[in-house]
Amino acid sequence: MGTINKGILGGFSGKVGTVVGGTWKGISYMRSQMGKRSGQASDLQLQQQAKFRMIIKFLRNFTSLLNITFKDFANGITGPNAALSFNIRNGISGIYPSFSINYSMVLLSRGSLPNATAPAATAGVSGKINFSWTDNSGNGIAKATDKAVLIVYCPDLDQSISTLAGADRTAAADTLDVSSFSGKTVQTWVAFITADGKNVSDSLFAGQVNVL
Repeated sequence: MGTINKGILGGFSGKVGTVVGGTWKGISYMRSQMGKRSGQASDLQLQQQAKFRMIIKFLRNFTSLLNITFKDFANGITGPNAALSFNIRNGISGIYPSFSINYSMVLLSRGSLPNATAPAATAGVSGKINFSWTDNSGNGIAKATDKAVLIVYCPDLDQSISTLAGADRTAAADTLDVSSFSGKTVQTWVAFITADGKNVSDSLFAGQVNVL
């Protein structure tokens, strides 16, 4: 028997008919019950399993963030699950078994708010990353008071640092302290969120940075 955790639209654990529900590293999932395997997994199954493991491992760093930045696409599922669905299809490159995360194609925020243009990230003074963008307030629903969402991920440590309360869109620049990543190479993204937190933009890749 399955147990519903968060109402009828929430995740569940256990088995309902031929569907099995559970949670893996904070992300809820559902899958078909596996029948008796008559042989080894097919190449396609192995590929999908490898992609699943890779993207789950990556996204677990952003669970709290994704509950906010993917909420517009979390129809009956969690924000992290919505991000999983998008990124397993778009955020992985390579040929099995040599898959890798395509950071430039990953989305860590998805919504209708316009992002700023020309986002970039560079190493600042020790342990800092300087972000910059071109202010485009007034473009569609973009407002001067929108806040920058700054995201940094360190592959070597498999850790992330982010903020939902960055500088206003009109500032066109901000700095994030990532001193715990000093000496490491990191991947960076910029997105925007309205002052009331109701709308977000798609994230844009801001580049790879060697943190001083």
